[in-house]
Amino acid sequence: MNQELDFMFVKYARVWIPDVEEVWKSAELTKDYRQGDGVLQLQLEDGKELEYKLDPKTNNLPHLRNPDILVGENDLTALSYLHEPAVLHNLKVRFIDSKLIYTYCGIVLVAINPYETLPIYGTDIIYAYSGQNMGDMDPHIFAVAEEAYKQMARDERNQSIIVSGESGAGKTVSAKYAMRYFATVSGSASEANVEEKVLASNPIMESIGNAKTTRNDNSSRFGKYIEIGFDKKYRIIGANMRTYLLEKSRVVFQADEERNYHIFYQLCASAHLPEFKALKLGKANDFHYTKQGRNPVIDGVDDAKEMSTTRNAFTLLGVNESYQLGLFQILASILHLGNVEVKDRDSDSSIIPPNNGHLSVFCELMGVTYQDMSHWLCHKKLKTATETYIKPIPKLQAINARDALAKHIYAKLFNWIVDHVNKALHSTVKQHSFIGVLDIYGFETFEINSFEQFCINYANEKLQQQFNMHVFKLEQEEYMKEQIPWTLIDFYDNQPCINLIEAKMGILDLLDEECKMPKGSDDSWAQKLYNTHLKTCALFEKPRMSNKAFIIQHFADKVEYQCDGFLEKNKDTVNEEQIHVLKASKKFDLLVELFRDEEKATSPTGAAPATGGRTRLSVKPDKNKAGQASKEHKKTVGLQFRNSLQLLMETLNATTPHYVRCIKPNDHKYAFTFDPKRAVQQLRACGVLETIRISAAGFPSRWTYQEFFSRYRVLMKQKDVLTDRKMTCKNVLEKLVQDPDKYQFGKTKIFFRAGQVAYLEKLRADKLRAACIRIQKTIRCWLARKKYLRMKHAATTIQRYVRGYQARCLAKFLRRTRAAIIIQKYQRMYVQRTCYKRKQAAALAMQCILRAYMARQLYKALLREHKAIIIQKMVRGWLARQWFKRSLKAIVYLQCCIRRMRAKRELKKLKIEARSVEHFKKLNIGMENKIMQLQRRIDDQNKENRVLSERLNSLEVSHAAESERQRVELTRLRGAEEDAKNNANKVTSLLEELERLRKDLQNTQKEKKAIEDWARTYQDEMEQMISELKEQNHLLKNEKNDLNRLIQEQSQQWTEKMQRALKEETQQLENDLNEERSRYQNLLTEHLQLEEKYDDLKEEITLAVNVPKPGHRRTDSTHSSNESECTYNSEFAESEEGSRGGEDVPKAILDMSLFLKLQKRVSELEQEKQSLQNELDRREEQFQRARARDDEEHKKARSAELEYESLKRQELESENKKLKHDLNEMRQSLRGSAEAGSAAPGSPAYTVLLDQLNASNEELEVRKEEVLILRSQLVSQKEAMQHKETMTEPLPYIEDVQKLTDAKEISQAYMGLKETSRLLESQLQAQRRSHENEVEVLRGELQSVKEENNRQQQLLAQNLQLPPEARIEASLQHEITRLTNENLELHSDDPKEYKAYRISMLRRMVDLMEQLEKQDKTVRKLKKQLKVFAKKINDLEGGQMDVSPGQTADEPVHPVNIPRREKDFQGMLEYKKEDELKLVKNLILELKPRGVAVNLIPGLPAYILFMCLRHADYINDDQKVRSLLTSVINSIKKILKKRGDDFETVSFWLSNTCRFLHCLKQYSGDEQFMKHNTTKQNDHCLSNFDLAEYRQVLSDLAIQIYQQLIKCMENILQPMIVSGMLEHETIQGVSGVKPTGLRKRTSSIADEGTYTLDSIIRQLNSFHSIMCQHGTDPELIKQVVKQQFYIIGAVTLNNLLLRKDMCSWSKGMQIRYNVSQLEEWLRDKNLMTCGAKETLEPLIQAAQLLQVKKKTDEDAEAICSMCNSLSTAQIVKVLNLYTPVNAFEERVSVLFIRTIQTRLRDRKESPQLLMDTKLIYPVTFPFNPSSLALETIQIPSSLNVGFLTRV
Repeated sequence: MNQELDFMFVKYARVWIPDVEEVWKSAELTKDYRQGDGVLQLQLEDGKELEYKLDPKTNNLPHLRNPDILVGENDLTALSYLHEPAVLHNLKVRFIDSKLIYTYCGIVLVAINPYETLPIYGTDIIYAYSGQNMGDMDPHIFAVAEEAYKQMARDERNQSIIVSGESGAGKTVSAKYAMRYFATVSGSASEANVEEKVLASNPIMESIGNAKTTRNDNSSRFGKYIEIGFDKKYRIIGANMRTYLLEKSRVVFQADEERNYHIFYQLCASAHLPEFKALKLGKANDFHYTKQGRNPVIDGVDDAKEMSTTRNAFTLLGVNESYQLGLFQILASILHLGNVEVKDRDSDSSIIPPNNGHLSVFCELMGVTYQDMSHWLCHKKLKTATETYIKPIPKLQAINARDALAKHIYAKLFNWIVDHVNKALHSTVKQHSFIGVLDIYGFETFEINSFEQFCINYANEKLQQQFNMHVFKLEQEEYMKEQIPWTLIDFYDNQPCINLIEAKMGILDLLDEECKMPKGSDDSWAQKLYNTHLKTCALFEKPRMSNKAFIIQHFADKVEYQCDGFLEKNKDTVNEEQIHVLKASKKFDLLVELFRDEEKATSPTGAAPATGGRTRLSVKPDKNKAGQASKEHKKTVGLQFRNSLQLLMETLNATTPHYVRCIKPNDHKYAFTFDPKRAVQQLRACGVLETIRISAAGFPSRWTYQEFFSRYRVLMKQKDVLTDRKMTCKNVLEKLVQDPDKYQFGKTKIFFRAGQVAYLEKLRADKLRAACIRIQKTIRCWLARKKYLRMKHAATTIQRYVRGYQARCLAKFLRRTRAAIIIQKYQRMYVQRTCYKRKQAAALAMQCILRAYMARQLYKALLREHKAIIIQKMVRGWLARQWFKRSLKAIVYLQCCIRRMRAKRELKKLKIEARSVEHFKKLNIGMENKIMQLQRRIDDQNKENRVLSERLNSLEVSHAAESERQRVELTRLRGAEEDAKNNANKVTSLLEELERLRKDLQNTQKEKKAIEDWARTYQDEMEQMISELKEQNHLLKNEKNDLNRLIQEQSQQWTEKMQRALKEETQQLENDLNEERSRYQNLLTEHLQLEEKYDDLKEEITLAVNVPKPGHRRTDSTHSSNESECTYNSEFAESEEGSRGGEDVPKAILDMSLFLKLQKRVSELEQEKQSLQNELDRREEQFQRARARDDEEHKKARSAELEYESLKRQELESENKKLKHDLNEMRQSLRGSAEAGSAAPGSPAYTVLLDQLNASNEELEVRKEEVLILRSQLVSQKEAMQHKETMTEPLPYIEDVQKLTDAKEISQAYMGLKETSRLLESQLQAQRRSHENEVEVLRGELQSVKEENNRQQQLLAQNLQLPPEARIEASLQHEITRLTNENLELHSDDPKEYKAYRISMLRRMVDLMEQLEKQDKTVRKLKKQLKVFAKKINDLEGGQMDVSPGQTADEPVHPVNIPRREKDFQGMLEYKKEDELKLVKNLILELKPRGVAVNLIPGLPAYILFMCLRHADYINDDQKVRSLLTSVINSIKKILKKRGDDFETVSFWLSNTCRFLHCLKQYSGDEQFMKHNTTKQNDHCLSNFDLAEYRQVLSDLAIQIYQQLIKCMENILQPMIVSGMLEHETIQGVSGVKPTGLRKRTSSIADEGTYTLDSIIRQLNSFHSIMCQHGTDPELIKQVVKQQFYIIGAVTLNNLLLRKDMCSWSKGMQIRYNVSQLEEWLRDKNLMTCGAKETLEPLIQAAQLLQVKKKTDEDAEAICSMCNSLSTAQIVKVLNLYTPVNAFEERVSVLFIRTIQTRLRDRKESPQLLMDTKLIYPVTFPFNPSSLALETIQIPSSLNVGFLTRV
């Protein structure tokens, strides 16, 4: 090939040359190559010169290197040059630089193990690849899985995914991810969680079949083929697993740094658990079978946790606890068996010591006898034709027999687990198709290769043959499809190698024959191989230095196999007597079951094994024939493997294969480290290079005609461009490529030979380079001329400025000379003047000091004289007072002595008289006469006593007052006495002080002269200190100003900070509220899905019953109106008729556990929903409370105003209640009249009715007048309060100051307090003046109010004479006149005050009008009821007159005021109960939205339903209200379930549901919803029922409809987004097209048409126009548009992140243009404020990232600041994927990407790569009242609701 392209070997061409270390090295030609040259002059990338000699025999030129723009392509077949170095380099660049582990190579996916966990396997990635074509997205295992799944559904053909590679390459992980993809995308057909069971089989199989090797910590030591079954709807129903060639030798032996199977180490790590105590396990190092590798621990793996995962997987698959413990018991027995020690008895026999602990534990766990097992471990039974005898065996053979038994038990256990995993995954549903995942070992070659490597390589030979045939077949199909000449492609056929192995007398046949020989050995078998194949087969060789090995030339490499152990491993023998001992176990049923025939085995769950399904194929003996169970171990492993491999190949040939080749990048498990040697070795072994060779042999490069035209348009001239693209391409190619064999024209594509695309790329690059040179030449000429003109202009400018500078220097010198003379003059004058002033100041200072001293001396003398006079005065006064007090005290004392002496004398005399007898007798003379006198005197005395007692009481009162006064006087005198004593003491102290002062005066005079001397020096110091203090004061003032400014700035900063904090807190609250709403709405969605599943189950149950049994279903009459019960009962109401028949279905059909689980889930969801609703309410209350803080003061100010109003309103409400009571009495009296049969005008009932009617009319008129008076009083009261608020000025706010520590600051604070006091005094005076002015104003207002009151009374008297209808109009006219006069007065006085007054008046008028409307509503309601009763009274009167026409004709007829009947409708629709189903059917179920939207008013069905609901409320029929609402909700759900995929239907019912919800709010009677109502609308409010709970149910229904609308819209937009936003070239010619490779022609691509950006915009217009026609609320439309734009941005960005071909500079320009078109659409629809543009911000930043410069640190900083809406993972991903389309663009360096990662590592963000396309923003339904009057709605006949009657 290279000889054909020798014209490409020119200077600067780059080639690949072989290298020992790096396999291939890049070099550049420094000289053109000419035909016949034997040497190439090359230069390596490190600058080293090299002469490359060509092979003289072949003269082959080195491989050419691909252009840089092709390096890193997703598909290796897109490369222009297809050869080994190009493949290796492309893989290396993608793996190392771009961190991409997947690459396509035609139909093969090459997966390189990164040895690092990558975030590319999440659920979001799965859904991103779901439904995508394989070539549209970046290579991924999910893309292969999606291709298999799609082809299975489209072609109705089974599929297979073949995953191969050597150990450690990642085969198991790849297979696991493929299975996860199927489980996630397809789901399961039932609720049995089949997909979870399929995934749960992985941890089980990994634990028993995977182990740590030197190459891989989790290496699969067996091959497996998993068939995942699907039903007709392509949902997972089950799975089946086949296993191949388990590595049993690992059970008994492990090499260094390797481990046994994981399950053993998991058991040892869990030995401490109580259930494992009986197993008597220990650490892994305690057992021979787990410690041989000397590394029992894997870094980062917790075996105990893995054990828990394994046990959970067993439980999920139905293996009960007892069987699990049995499995672990067998595994523990194997460990104990390995520790059984065998000793030599002699040279030919061995023995196990008695009471061996481990053997005892083994026998105890297995339930066998110790003697039998120990005997047969050291003996064997030999059978001859005539007899049987037992022979002891030596120690080595005994150990081998022990190990063989352990391997056999483990193999049996492994097969048993596989069987029961398959039974757990088996499904009773018929399998429609399947996808098989083959995880099998790759080609292996080691230093020592044995039987295992031989079988593995044999399997890979078979797979390679199948792979080559499939690749050849695809190439042939492609050529035939495009109708180009088919040429036979020569490719490597490995059938001879396969025949060498499996044909008759092949290697396996000879091996089986040797195994049958009694004395067969490995040596004899090797000799047979040499004799048979050495001379006859070129692929078989014999090593030179060995007679026990052979070499086979495989497709990948030569492999040397050592014959030792081939026969033993092929036989896989085990002592039959040991097996019989185990079968004889009676305590361990599971052990017996392991060795039982397969068809007799029981399920671990207790169920019989299922029949049907696929047959499990594994490496185990054929058990179909009876009697072979005891000889199963004699069937050779090679034969088993060949048979199972043949079945596998038949299965693969019957399916469509998909290939995944796993590559191990290095042997040290380093993350993202690439070893070229190891990679090339594996690429050769896995067939990737063979695929490249087959592709390169034909036409590997394929372009569509449009792609070719777009790419190579620059090579065409204008005349070459035709309308027919195919002819244009043909004409151009004939000119560009002379050899017609280099290309072929197909139906839709052009096929090129290898290297031709590189040649075309070279021509294109040369053409572009020539154009660039021409552009550069012109621009450089223009730049040079511009530079010359700038230099010329600069020279003239410099000359002008220099000359000007010199002139200015001369003028400056002259000015300085003159200025110096003037300065000298003034300086000399200043010196003389300063000297004079200094002398003058000194003289004045001396005079001042002297005069001050003389003045102070005179002042001190006068002061001393004045103080002496005061002291004398005080002393003399004190002495006189002391003499007076002593005299007074002596006189009092003398008087007391004399009076005491006289009293003593009188007392002595009385005592003597009382003792004498004569005196007593004298006293008793005339005692009898005196008794009567005394009696009379007693009476007189009693009378006097009464008088005296009264006087005594008065005296006591006066005495008490006098005593109190005396007590006070006494206290005062005592205080005076104390003062006198103190003064006396003071005199003495003053005298002493006077003496001391005299002494001090003398001392002072002595010190006077010294002080005068010191005063002079002190004065000088003080003057200096004063100047310093002044300077300090000046500095302190400056500091004070600075501090004040700083305080102001800090206060401003704090204010801004608090505002920001408040804003952030508000934003946080809003975010939390949105999150709660989102959670609540997600729960609603899940609840709806559960309801749908429940309906589906009911339908299935109904369909399952052929003849429904009659039954009765009782309906609860007390149907709850809350959300959960309503929605639950609604499901029964939807299909009540159908479900009644299925009520008595046999319970065996219904999965009651599933039903109970669904019910439990529904109740849990309802509880969670209620808790979320409570949380939502709490958050909303917090939010409202935060908002209400600002309005709290305003509410407090208004509370006083509305107090009187509320009291009056309460009074009116009580009166209204009284009126209602009177009306009830009227109803009762009317019922009594109806029962009596007549009601004459004179009857009591009639009289009572008339009286109450008149009283009610009068009461109504009085209430109207009170309403008018109340309004006028409120107006005047609020005016006064407004005036008072304007007159009162707030006191200035005084901030607290800091503590003052300096004297200067204290003085400043004192001055500040004085200024504050003066300010407060001035404010107090101003307030006093304002108060006096206010009093004067109030007096004037009082006088005007009195006058106004008189006028109002006159007007009221006039109004009372008017009829009732004219009174209100007259009162309103008067009120308008009064307000107009006041407005004119205020406007003439003060315009500003008038403006404020108008605002306050408007607010007051709004409040008053609301109150007036409420009162008018009540009045009108009562009036209507009175009119109804008046009509009934008139009817009764007319009926009475008709019955008795001859009654007294002369009786006077009382005049009755008959009110006029209103002709207006009340906005209600009446219907009969039986017409409810017809109403729902015609208005909801059979209504066509398109006709209603075009011809009728928006929301008409909602209005009609609400008018029917109003009538049910009006007649107070709760059953009718409940039934209607339930039917409406259920019918809406039903129509949405039926036509939920129709956007127009969903939009129509979203609009009507919201309108119905708004009507329930608008007419609910709640004040918050009645603010915008008219008077008539307020009359139509519901009067009997509170439907708040149903409003919540309708709100939830609206949320469900909104989410359905979003899903419907997403389904419509999804196919358009990628094509319109990314793939279509809106700006023609900007994007270049690169070679696409084989994947663009995959059979999964369907011709669906091309969507453009115009398609998306047209669809958006359609959505918007439909919602507008249906009358959807504008705010709801904004939310829908925001969600639409989010979906567009998220899907576009996700595809951009997963498509390397889209990450280019030109594509960034296309995206930005497309986004600008979407923004223009938003502007046209006035939707820029809905937040839709912000949802596109991540996409905009990604497009900008593609276009910005990406080289320097400044660029990195700019990118970090610009891409704030993108995560770090997304930024790095875009930079890694950035691909130049043209050769002039540069790739992003790895260093730059690392710089970006370093700068962004501190970001706190989610590590998720893709945006969540399933995210739905929480929806809100803002209240939107309707201005449409219900009574004006006309119902068209087209709705077929003629049975409705307008009321």
